[in-house]
This record gives sequence, C-alpha cells and structure tokens, in this order.
Amino acid sequence: MPTFCRHNRFLERCPICSRDLPSASGTGGSAATGTRTRRQSTSPTKRSGSGLRVRREGRALEDGYGSGLMPGLRASEDARRLAEEIAFAAGRLSVLAVEPPGLYGEARAVATSDPERAAWICFLLAYFSPLEGEDPFAGVRLALERLPSVESLNEADGEAVLDGVETGPRGSHEPARGISTLKAYADWLQRNGGGAQAVAFAGDESWSPERRFERLYERLALPGLSRAARYDLLVTLGRLGLFELRPDSLHLGGGRGEAAGEPTILAAKRVFGIGDPILLERRASTLAQAIEAPLEALDPALSSWGSGERASLGVPAETLDVGLLERTREVFGL
Repeated sequence: MPTFCRHNRFLERCPICSRDLPSASGTGGSAATGTRTRRQSTSPTKRSGSGLRVRREGRALEDGYGSGLMPGLRASEDARRLAEEIAFAAGRLSVLAVEPPGLYGEARAVATSDPERAAWICFLLAYFSPLEGEDPFAGVRLALERLPSVESLNEADGEAVLDGVETGPRGSHEPARGISTLKAYADWLQRNGGGAQAVAFAGDESWSPERRFERLYERLALPGLSRAARYDLLVTLGRLGLFELRPDSLHLGGGRGEAAGEPTILAAKRVFGIGDPILLERRASTLAQAIEAPLEALDPALSSWGSGERASLGVPAETLDVGLLERTREVFGL
C-alpha cells in the first residue's frame, strides 16, 4: 500500500522525505521508485511557471540537525542563523516601544498633537521601508518632504513626485506605479474613516487589539501594498502606541501570486517543512511560544533568514535581545 509522508504526499514522491528512503540498489520495486523520484526532483518543467525557485546553494550543509519545532531544518547553521534573526527582530520591537529612532521617534512625538501626521509617517515607513546604511530614513524623509500629508496627494505631480525616493529591503513601492498605491490608500481612508487615519485605524471600539489587527490587515489589501508592508505598518502603529494593535498570527495565507514569491512565506515553508497556511501558522505560533518571543518578531526574522541578509529596518544591525537569543539557542538544541 502507498505510504503518505508528513507533507501529505506519497512518500517516494515527496522531494523532502524521499531523501530518507533507501537507495535504489534494493529490490526491483525499490529501484523503480528510486529512479522515478530522482527524475521528478530534477525535472524543472512543471514548476517553471509557478515563480518558486529552489536555491540549494544558499542552504547550509546538512549535519544531522533536527528539531520538532522546525522540521524543515537539517543544518545547525540554519538554526543558528534563525535564532539570531529572531533575537534581532525582537530587540528591534523593544527599541520601537521604548526609544524609537529617527522617523519612528518623530511619529511618536507628534502622535498626540498631530495624529494624522504620525500615522502618515508610519505608512510611508512601511511603504518605502528604511534603507540599509548610515541614513536609513533618507528615502522616507524625501517622500515626506514632497508629500507631507495624505491631502497633498491631490496636488502631487503624478509619478515625478517620487523620483529619486529609494526603497528599503521590505519596501512595497514600485516606480512604475507612481503614486497610485498612495492614492488607493487615500481612497481607503475615505471609505473607512471619512479621510481621517485616526478613525480608520481605530475601527470599532469593541474590537480587541488582535481583532483590530486582523480586520485592518484584511481591509488594507490595496493594489501595490505588499503583505510585508501591511504587516509592518500595523505592527509599527501598535508598538509606537498610536493604536491598540496586536497580531495573533503571521497572516501567511496570501493570494496565490503573492504567496509564490513572498519572502516570509517562502522562508516559513522551508523552516516548518510544509506549505499549508493553517499548519504554517500553527507551527509558527508553537515556535514563538516555545522560545517566549513576540509572534510578530518571526515575520522579519524569517524574511531575513531566507534572504541571507539582515534587514535592519531603521535600528542598528547589532541590536539583539540577548536573553531571548540564549533561550532560543537552548530550545533549538544548539
């Protein structure tokens, strides 16, 4: 009888689990299975249009590592890097809550006197993303100079207003779109808050912080606004104390087109060894609870881990939650 693996595929046809099967030197049936598995795993034809690219050269050498929390990882170095990225991401969240740098700090400073400007700064930070380098807020600052408020979009000079505005590693802006995504955001504000960001992000006063995060994330599915930008925006608004927002999931479902190439989703599939969004969310939550980390820290951590390059997102790249790092290494068995 056929045997199914943990990915709900035939064991001999699973590109992950089939590697643990005996070699094709066994019986005739085993030899046929081994040959078929090799042909399927090396053939590029049926996945060429999906947008998914497996870059094995970017993975650490397998050394027998295994963890029930991260069934997709088989190398200690991959686990070490993930622990460090989680510690960095959690440390950054603490910095935003206690002493936010640059434009994050400006948004908090004006939140009471000018909540509309504070929310607009946060939106631009998420949409363009802080840069890597000595002045991470240069791109967002330039955009803010040219578009000081949502209302200024009505007088903006089309695409030219954003010429020269650089986008960071988690940015959503595409120059070809011009200001169309920003105008879509302004239209969203009209529909949900009469043009006022404070009203739109407050939502229903009966909502819990988790419910508010979920509903706003769903409603902010605007053309040109990526999953990462939506998530970063709501996390930032919550961490700076502008609105009561707290995620209880990573929102890894995504649309088909977005899920095919979204960095956090791709990395989560690698780490947790499965592609089903519900199981991804469950395993991510279990991991966060096991290491006592904020769930939202896993989002940029997975993205940076998958790319191999840390996105510092406006704070020093050496920022770390040392206690969390030590705890994570222990839980990971490192």
